[in-house]
Amino acid sequence: MSADAHLTHEDDINVKRKGLRIALAVAVGFTWLVYSGAVIPFLGPLFAAQFLISSSRPLPVQKALAITVLILVVGALLQFVTVLTGDRPPVLLLLLGLIYFGCFYQQANGKGGPTIFLVLVIAVMVPLLTILNEDLGDTILMILVQSVVTGMLLMWAAHALIPDRGSPALKAATATTYPRAASYAAANTAILLIAVVACLTREGLATAIVIPITVVSLLSQFDVAASTRAAMGIVITNITGGVAASVAFGLLHVRPSLSFLFLLVLLAGLVFGGRAAMHAPAAKLYAGALTIFLLVFGTGVSPLPGSAADSFSTRVTYILVAVAYAIFMTTLLWPRQERGLD
Repeated sequence: MSADAHLTHEDDINVKRKGLRIALAVAVGFTWLVYSGAVIPFLGPLFAAQFLISSSRPLPVQKALAITVLILVVGALLQFVTVLTGDRPPVLLLLLGLIYFGCFYQQANGKGGPTIFLVLVIAVMVPLLTILNEDLGDTILMILVQSVVTGMLLMWAAHALIPDRGSPALKAATATTYPRAASYAAANTAILLIAVVACLTREGLATAIVIPITVVSLLSQFDVAASTRAAMGIVITNITGGVAASVAFGLLHVRPSLSFLFLLVLLAGLVFGGRAAMHAPAAKLYAGALTIFLLVFGTGVSPLPGSAADSFSTRVTYILVAVAYAIFMTTLLWPRQERGLD
């Protein structure tokens, strides 16, 4: 009994350490990237959060290099395909659909981990940035690789500064699998493609980034929605991330300084990242809320070229639209026996 109690106490401490790692990594990374004038300051911290949330152990160097090469290859391929088929939207959407389907199929089988999420984010961003913003088109690959490497460096630094206590590392939450993986993947592909098409037919880069990435984040959370109450929990938690970003943005305008920016992101990291570190179904919700916070706050603090015209409240509205859209479409398209929102 005493040994079990000791292990439980040690696990609780390690959960808190994991949450602190997440918060510190996103705060340091976000502040540094804003200070250095990064075009997309939220990407590096977002990738770091994904790596830290998915496992209590740092990625081995070999795996980190493999992920970096994969991101570079996928990004280059997507950029080439987008340029080649940009004047033929049906062909481009078909190829994007194949990539989305492959990613969602892997997720449905409980494989891929954070790498699948990274590929999905890149498969959304590269085509949209290439088509909607010519200035970023030539540098998007470098931005993506730098962001992935930054995320890995933040992950390793966080583990070095705040290691787990004791020898057994905490295990990541068990991945959810779906008996009808192909049907689930096809439904999610259709949902994401419709969101991407809607963004391509509108002007405004903030729209193009916020809505599809929010949809990707939400689709990775819906396996915990076993009831209407749980679905409402997803809605409220993700909207909270957007509202928190709005409040933080307003406070930063009152006291604009890097130190205050660091404290705001650190606080959000502790609130959302700390809960995302827990071994509970709700952890995915808070991981999604942290994603929303970084995305919305990042586009506000350092807006992408062409997105400054969108007000901050408009970006929060995009979050509400994305949440409502994703819930409605999963209820409509997901296989009946697998729907989490029935």
